[in-house]
Formats: sequence, structure tokens, C-alpha cells
Amino acid sequence: MKLAVTGGKGGTGKSMVATALAVELAKNHKVLLADLDVDCPDDHLLLSIEREKEKDVMLEVPKLIPEKCIKCGRCAEVCRENAILFQKEKGPSFMLEQCTACTACMIACPVGAIGKKSICAGKIYLGSGYGVDFISGELEPGQKESSPVVNATKEVIARKEKEYDFIIVDTAAGTHCSVIAALRGCSVALPVAEPTPMGSHDLGLILELLSELKIPAEGVLNKEGIGDRKLAEDVFKKHHVGICSEIPYKREIAERYSKGIPINDESIRKLAEKVQGWKK
Repeated sequence: MKLAVTGGKGGTGKSMVATALAVELAKNHKVLLADLDVDCPDDHLLLSIEREKEKDVMLEVPKLIPEKCIKCGRCAEVCRENAILFQKEKGPSFMLEQCTACTACMIACPVGAIGKKSICAGKIYLGSGYGVDFISGELEPGQKESSPVVNATKEVIARKEKEYDFIIVDTAAGTHCSVIAALRGCSVALPVAEPTPMGSHDLGLILELLSELKIPAEGVLNKEGIGDRKLAEDVFKKHHVGICSEIPYKREIAERYSKGIPINDESIRKLAEKVQGWKK
């Protein structure tokens, strides 16, 4: 079973829930925790895991062949990422940090003036801790397009998928392309919310995305006991999503989190029991 832990706003506690749930499930099951927040992966820090590099993520990006270019501008017209700056006098300039290696420009060029070259877009790491197997992708500094790293990490996961009872996918915050890439293929999602105005607003965005992707959702209310829980409750209700878990706002949870120790709370044990029930 592949389960996504996601959320609209950063700081709601996605990584805390993902790591704690993975550790709890690993007591009785084979579990893989996948950190697909490749712009800022931190699950290994929360579990004090020493990562080892598995591979580089290489992309075949465009390279201009100047002597063939007729300066028609067709390559820039078809680039949906706006990664090509076209000037009639100079021809195209490629902003490779924006490129997703879709090859549209190569296909569209009428004279074959665009070749390929390889760049390192990121890295994939493996590790283990607390009975959990771990994989994460990490974007190369200076690169802006994270989806290729997410997709490359998912390819590694796909080769290992049958080895595990549960795969816990920790996505980035928000509703952008790398979040969509991470969510695709998941059986169910746990959108983590906090009872604050901004948290509730962004919760609505991720619930809309999950509905669009047709991924069933069960809500997690984190930091219960602060703010105004009705804000989050109303958003969950509007989108017909129930709250399956409430995690209290406790000093003990924050202290363990800050020390790289999985949280040990009854709310996580109850959540793990529910998740195991879904698999049955």
C-alpha cells in the first residue's frame, strides 16, 4: 500500500507524521519511507539516519548547434517552461536551470540544430533506521525544476515496491508540479492540517488537488489544542473529508522532534492501527 502524507502549508507537521507513522508501522510490517520533498528533504534528520548516495539523477538537456540554427524561434515557442530566451539577432539561449528535459524544442526544431548534453539535476540517497528502510531525492543546488528528481526517485521505488507492505511518501508542501508527481500512484493521502487561518486556507488547496487527482483522503489535525480547530474542521467538512487522527500540541513531541527521535504518542499508534485496517 502506498500512502502519501501531504499538506498545503509548510510547517503543518507532514514530516513529523510521516516519520512517526513509518516507525510505528515498521514494528509489524516491512516499511519504506520515501522523502520526496526534494527541494528540502529532512526526514533523515528527524530519524537520525545516515544517508548513502545511491545515484546521480542525470538529465539530457538541449545544446545548441550554432552552425545549423536558422534563428526561427520555433524552439522558444514550444517550450512550456519558458526555459528558452529567443532573440532574433542572437537566436535561442537556454536557461538550463528551468529545463525539465521534455525534448519539445529538439522535436520542433526544423533543421536539427538542437542536440543534447547531460547535467546532474540531483541525487538519490538510501538509508535505514528504527526498522524503516529509507529513500530520498535531493535537488542539486542551483537547479529549479524538482519534478525530474521526484520522478527519478519514484523509478527506484517502483523497482522495490513489491518488497514492502507499506510505502509512506512524504511530499513537499503546496500544490505545485513536484507535489503532483509525488502524489501520483498513491492509494490514499493523509493531508496534515493545523488549526490556523493560513493552514486552513492552504488545506483547501491540497484537498482540491487530491479531488482532481481522484486520490481518497483522510485528514490529520496536528497541533490540536491551539488555534481554532473549527477553521480546519470546516474545510475538511466542505470537501467531504473526515478527520481520522488528532495529534495534540505537546512539549514532549516538540522535544523529541528536535532531537531526531520519532515521537511516541498514543495518537500515532491509533493512526497506525487505522492505516493497517485500510490495507485489509
